This record gives sequence, structure tokens and C-alpha cells, in this order.
Amino acid sequence: MNTPVDKVAEALRALDATGEIREFTETVPTAAAAAEVLGCDVGAIANSLVFSADGQPLLVITSGAHRVDTRVVSRLLGIRKMRRADPAFVLSATGQEVGGVAPVGHPHRIRTLVDTWLARHDVVWAGAGDHNHMYPTTYAELLRMTGGRAADVEV
Repeated sequence: MNTPVDKVAEALRALDATGEIREFTETVPTAAAAAEVLGCDVGAIANSLVFSADGQPLLVITSGAHRVDTRVVSRLLGIRKMRRADPAFVLSATGQEVGGVAPVGHPHRIRTLVDTWLARHDVVWAGAGDHNHMYPTTYAELLRMTGGRAADVEV
């Protein structure tokens, strides 16, 4: 079976990622839940949030301690209409469900911004395709693997 987690694992191997996917017995659909299970600061959780940016998917990987300021992101990228994507849009763009979206392993490359705040942590934890899997990475590795642009995205 080729699950979203399998696709993320395959992408991580292809991208020479340093971290191994970790499975949790309980779901970790939020940054707070993940930080509690991992025993780390909520700011070290890399939330992968999908937005509809002029109708196209935009992935914003932000620190779990922040909310994305869509006005800031819209100005930065010259987007006319930006909104948080609904679950169907997220699934179509990433092949993964809201709350488990990984930075990689999507059917197609998605334009990506990576919150500069994540650079403050030696290790950041990212979703791995569902609500029960995450993997450790670094800010530099997130930028490299996603081809993302570093940006200040928070409120």
C-alpha cells in the first residue's frame, strides 16, 4: 500500500533527509499536541499549512508558535486573493489530510515559504503525511528539500 506516509518516506530518502519518521500511538494533529508528546517547545514544530493563493496552492511552513499573517504573505508574493485552503483543496494539492501535511511527498512541487523563526531551533519536527507520524529535520534542510523561500510570515 502506498500511503501518504510511504510517499513522504520515499521523498525523504530521495532528498537525503537526515531524520527518520517517528510513529506515535496517539494522534498529533496540532503543534501543541506534537510538542507535548515530543517534549519540545511548540516553536520547534514545523506546521505545514496550505493556502489558496490566487487559486494555486501555497505551502507555508511556520513555527507552531505563530499564526501566518496572510496580508504579509500576500504582499511578499504579490498575491491578490489568499485564504486558508479547505480540506478538499489540501488533499488534492498534497495527497495528505489537514493536520498531517508534510513539507514533502506531494504529487507536485508546491510553492513554499519557510518561517525564519524555525531557524532558532537546532531540531524542528515536521508532519510526515498523517496525524500519527512526524520526523526531525533542520531549518536549512527544510529550505533545501522544499526549494522554499525563507520569510517572516507570522503575526
